[in-house]
This record gives sequence, C-alpha cells and structure tokens, in this order.
Amino acid sequence: MRYIIFLLCLMLACTPVCADEPDVKAAGAVLIEKDSGRVLWSRNADTPMAPASTTKIMTAVLVLENNTLDKVITVNKEAAAAPKVKMGLETGEKITVDQLLYALLMKSSNDAAVALAIGTEGSVDAFCRKMTEKAAQIGCKDTLFLTPNGIDKGDHHSTPHDMALIAAYALDNPDFVRISNTKNISFSTNKKTYSLTNTNRFLSEYKGAIGVKTGFTGKAGQCFAGAAKRGDMTLVSVVFASGWGSTGKERKWTDTKQLMDYGFDNYRLMQIVNKGAFVKDIPVKNGKQTSVRTVISKDFTTAVKNGEKYEIKPELPKYLEAPVKKGARTGTANIMINGEITAKIPIIAEESVKGCGFLDNLRKIAEMWASCA
Repeated sequence: MRYIIFLLCLMLACTPVCADEPDVKAAGAVLIEKDSGRVLWSRNADTPMAPASTTKIMTAVLVLENNTLDKVITVNKEAAAAPKVKMGLETGEKITVDQLLYALLMKSSNDAAVALAIGTEGSVDAFCRKMTEKAAQIGCKDTLFLTPNGIDKGDHHSTPHDMALIAAYALDNPDFVRISNTKNISFSTNKKTYSLTNTNRFLSEYKGAIGVKTGFTGKAGQCFAGAAKRGDMTLVSVVFASGWGSTGKERKWTDTKQLMDYGFDNYRLMQIVNKGAFVKDIPVKNGKQTSVRTVISKDFTTAVKNGEKYEIKPELPKYLEAPVKKGARTGTANIMINGEITAKIPIIAEESVKGCGFLDNLRKIAEMWASCA
C-alpha cells in the first residue's frame, strides 16, 4: 500500500542538551505546548482541585466574547459587597467593561468579577453556568464554576490540565493578552479614580513571559497559570496548591519557572505532518471513478525533544460509497509520540467522486459484455 513516508517511525533530531526534571512542589501541575495542547510534564494534572482566582481567566474570556469593551456597567449592591481582594466599587458607580477587566486581571478584584458577571448575563448564577459550558466547549473534562472570582464555594473546581486549556484559549484573544500584560494603568469613573499595578511578578521576572493569572484561597493554596513565548514556541503552565503562607506564596513563582525552564531547555517545535500530504487511494463503490485520493486536512506542529519517536497511524475504511464530496472526512490520522496518541487529524477526500446513474451502469454492463465477446 502506498502510504506516505511519514508513516515510518522516525527519530527526532534535537539538540543533545536536556535539563533535569523540574523540582515542582505544587500538589497539581502541568506544562503544555499552547497550540497543539501536548502535555510536556504533569503531576495530578487531571485531579479536581480548588482553582482560586485562576478562575478569572474564564471570567475574562466569557466577558470578552459577549461584550464590547466600551460597554458601561452600573455597579449594583451585590457587586459592591463582594469580599476582598476588591477595587472598592460603589453601588451606582458606572464603569466600562475594559476598566473592570483591568482590575480583574491585574489586581484580581473580586467585585470587578461580580460586576462583569451580572453585567454580562444578568446574574452570577447564570454567568457561572455559561462559564462551565464554555469550559466544556474548549475541551475541559472536569471543571465546574460556581463563582466568577474563584472564592471557595461548594464544589467549585477545575484541574491543572483544564485550566491550562482555558489559559491557552484565552491567549488567542488579543484583548486578553493586552490587558493581562499591562503593568500599570489609571482611569476614572463617575465616582473615583483608580491606579492599578499588576500583581503578576512573572511578567517581569521571566524572559518571554506573557501571562497570565495568580490565585489564592485558604482551600486552594497558592496557584498560578503562567505563559511564556520564546521564538515560535509558547508554553502554558499551571500550578495548584504550591503551598500556603510566605513559603507557598514564593513557591508558585519558583514552580512556574522550573516548569518553563524544563520546557524551553528540552523541547522545540516540529511540524509533524503537512496539509495536503497524500495518505492512500481508497476504493469507491458505485462511483464514476474506482478510487479517490485521501490527504491530511491540516498542518500539525507540536513540541518534541531529543530521543522521542513518532509515527502517524491512519484509520481508514476499506472502501467508500459514491458520491464522495471533495473535502469530506474519510478517516483519521493518529499522531503517536512515544506510543501514545498526541493528536487526531482528519483525513479528507482530495476530490469529488460522482455516483453512477442508470445509464452509467448500463454502459458498464455493455463494456463488460464487449470485453467477454
């Protein structure tokens, strides 16, 4: 069978230097390559935990996708009564979505989160339901949001892996990146003037840092979702429960830097398959052609390191039934790294194949009889 060359198992050629395993103290942690989502290192990555204010990443995502930045929100009593940490909003204060997002992402203001939730969906409960739904759409497997600010409440939880997926998704929004990376800003409302300084130390302490959000509650401990870009590769890390007290507060930064160093020292981006690469000719029944070419539907690039082996295993039917539409999915290319499925890429038909009509079938019969005469 004429499979493409990428079906062969290949050894990746990388730089020979590999860093030691990261010395991470967090109870739950994960490091992923942003665009492919490949997990590069993990500990209890799928264990549900309290996410603290990393919750606000999803709050910001939902707000940005459902509002204009210049929309004015009038603060109600519920928002004004939110617990610390808060920016000190007052009932009746008029403030824009953009301004509230600065307070949310730079200072982790709980009252800003409540004001945004109510201003977007009419109530905190309705907004939290949308947050949970959006998480599932992104690909999260075990996340339930019951507050828009991450304050401990009931079974409010996520996992390190789910939060990494949320952070990676948020980083595709330029407004999220702009706001979360702002170091200092001042603005005024109809009641007061605010001056905000970003509490995210990672932005100034790590080369290539681009985000994203701190977090702490008594239940969650010290948490942080971080992101950094060097060259063409962006890594996203999440640490949950890095500790409590002054030791834990410092440890979340150390844990994050350890993860990032491990990723950048060991991995590089590699394009594994190319869009349009030929896979196989598949027989077509009752078609004007006897077969159709199938190809890879899109490029796939991910982070790889020295010594890793990969192969592409296609799943294809024995035949297709006409008509076949150009671009129709005909199978799946399983991207295998070290024997595990890293991604599933659709395989599609490169061309259309029309079905045979009554006259076409008569012609085929006539040709068969003529060949036997």
